[in-house]
Amino acid sequence: MICIMRYPALGVIWYTMCTNAVLESSRFRPPWHFENAADWLRALGDVPLERIVFDPWPGTATEEDLLLFVERDKRLCELIDGTLVKKTMGYWEAMITIALAARLSIYVNEHDLGAVSGVDSTMRMSSSGRVRLPDIAFVSKERLPKTRTPIPTLAPDLAVEVLSEGNTPDEITQKPREYFESGTRLAWGSTGKRARSRCITTRRNPSESWT
Repeated sequence: MICIMRYPALGVIWYTMCTNAVLESSRFRPPWHFENAADWLRALGDVPLERIVFDPWPGTATEEDLLLFVERDKRLCELIDGTLVKKTMGYWEAMITIALAARLSIYVNEHDLGAVSGVDSTMRMSSSGRVRLPDIAFVSKERLPKTRTPIPTLAPDLAVEVLSEGNTPDEITQKPREYFESGTRLAWGSTGKRARSRCITTRRNPSESWT
């Protein structure tokens, strides 16, 4: 059977051979709301192509797909407009994340302030619908989710991102903006090319820069 898929927004007509089963379950669907690939890549934060997951196909990924990557496969990705994008991380970044999280957890627990979670914390941003995974997240006691849903619609009171050379300028600007627009009150960015020269930059609103 010849299967014809039309995408007027992209000016594309896709012809392929397919069976009825493929017609019912096919996941091939380009991101329809972008005029071209450049616009799509900018929406993802101009991340390197090797960080974009192609299975499931970009534009078709779901929160269930994300949970499979994060919980089952231990592959850290964020869900951006139906596309899974791998997080950047390395040995030094992981070491800094653990050290910051440990100190923050001690303080939060001593004062019974809430909860601190790590890099696999899946949080849906109310401002964009995207699912972000801050490297460290603090949520105050009164804002903790009442149910155990794996992806709550929740922005941390404090979001911490341990930035690496693999993070792009657009990405660094985009993520804290989403945090603040979704209810985050404070954001820390750990920057610096060398592990021993890292510094913590505090942001209290989206107009401030980490770079």
